[in-house]
Amino acid sequence: MRIALKVDVDTLRGTLEGVPTLTRLFERRGIQASFLFSVGPDHTGRALRRLFKPGFLVKVLRTSVPSTYGLKTLAYGVLLPGPHIGRRAAEVMRAVCAAGFEVGLHSWDHVRWQDAVARKASFWTEREWRRGVGTYREVFGEEPYCFGAAGWQVNETVLELEAASGLRWASDTRGSEPFLPQIRSRVLGCIQLPTTLPTMDELIGRNGVDAGNISRHLVHRVEASPDPLHVFTLHAELEGGGLAGAFEQVIDGWVALGAELCSLGEVAGEIDLHQLPVATVTYGTVPGRAGRLAVQGPTIPDRAILDLPYKEHMA
Repeated sequence: MRIALKVDVDTLRGTLEGVPTLTRLFERRGIQASFLFSVGPDHTGRALRRLFKPGFLVKVLRTSVPSTYGLKTLAYGVLLPGPHIGRRAAEVMRAVCAAGFEVGLHSWDHVRWQDAVARKASFWTEREWRRGVGTYREVFGEEPYCFGAAGWQVNETVLELEAASGLRWASDTRGSEPFLPQIRSRVLGCIQLPTTLPTMDELIGRNGVDAGNISRHLVHRVEASPDPLHVFTLHAELEGGGLAGAFEQVIDGWVALGAELCSLGEVAGEIDLHQLPVATVTYGTVPGRAGRLAVQGPTIPDRAILDLPYKEHMA
């Protein structure tokens, strides 16, 4: 049994405080994980516009958003200018890579992407993509080879850009198993590694789950599943902050089951593209998460032509 850990880093505070907390935990336990960074302006305060969306206010109250993110972070982009994460926290990001952890791109502007990309045209999407890739290159000295969409929000252009850029893997969706996405008659060659387990903030505050017993619920979820692979998404602001102790209990429980905790890149490196199922990417809901997310659609039995990543065409 393998559990691949994906760390979404959304904010400046999460980068400066949560990321070092998690890297120390992983190093202490000998665990690998994938860190996906937001690299542009931190406009977290603008997310409060979602209060008018069904379910978002309930989530804010369940997960203690003000204490998790801090009042200063919640003012970024509204009462305070949004700090540039890539400029303010580049050393922290590079330290994660230097420590041997897999790193990739999460977004340029997390709130902007999450709130808009699903309904935007290709021009807008390509511009945001270029901004993110360009700043990532400034921080790490190379382009990203993996990507995970902010808030599990994508459109067809995103999936096409991932394949054309030659990414080794992407994790933009919620689903059950690795797959190749199909758009119309084309199967794109960038592996999708969907998040398969619920996140901690989706569970806490529902059905009697709290920080004190959440480890039992997540361990039971894995123990009761016949699947040999799971992908768990955590957030630097949560599991690297107020939920750090609860998250370590989750790790203890999974290790006691005999699970191997690894990075998504380790999983992707062992996958044969031509053996993967093919599925569409649609939009649906996930319990405990407000709004609609990109989800893995039904498996398509007959493959169309496989579009291999750009770099493979050039090889």
